[in-house]
Amino acid sequence: MIGPTASRRAGLVVLALAVATALVGCTDTPDPVPTATATLTPTAEAPPTAEAPRLVPEGDASANLPYFAQIVQSVAAGPDVGRAYVDALVAAGFDRAAMQVTENQSTVGNDAESIQFSVRWGEECLIGQVGPSTGQPVTVVMPGLAAGRCLVGNTRPIDW
Repeated sequence: MIGPTASRRAGLVVLALAVATALVGCTDTPDPVPTATATLTPTAEAPPTAEAPRLVPEGDASANLPYFAQIVQSVAAGPDVGRAYVDALVAAGFDRAAMQVTENQSTVGNDAESIQFSVRWGEECLIGQVGPSTGQPVTVVMPGLAAGRCLVGNTRPIDW
């Protein structure tokens, strides 16, 4: 004898099979399964990919921060010396004449705990800081200082 629970399950199974059979009858012929040699055509447009950061000469400092940060990050794997950052930024299209960089060594001859470098961009500055005391490279946009400077204190000449 089949109990009420078993009878109800059997009824649900029959109902599910009936619905599935009805749905199969409503569809067109199934698409062929693609093989390794078949070429699939997209049915929807692929989402746009993010554009890599680039120099935006007509943009402000904030528009150029992603590119500046990318260059700084790429140099960060090497030795933390100011010249490496300046050279990489110049190669990426930033104006050497608009740059400042701090010394690689302290006044007593030890390696600097961090170095800073900057690019003046209009009334603003792209500033980077790297070194053992900062951990990961830091890049920011800050207001420019008087006389076209970005960094406070002594900086070294960029004469190479």
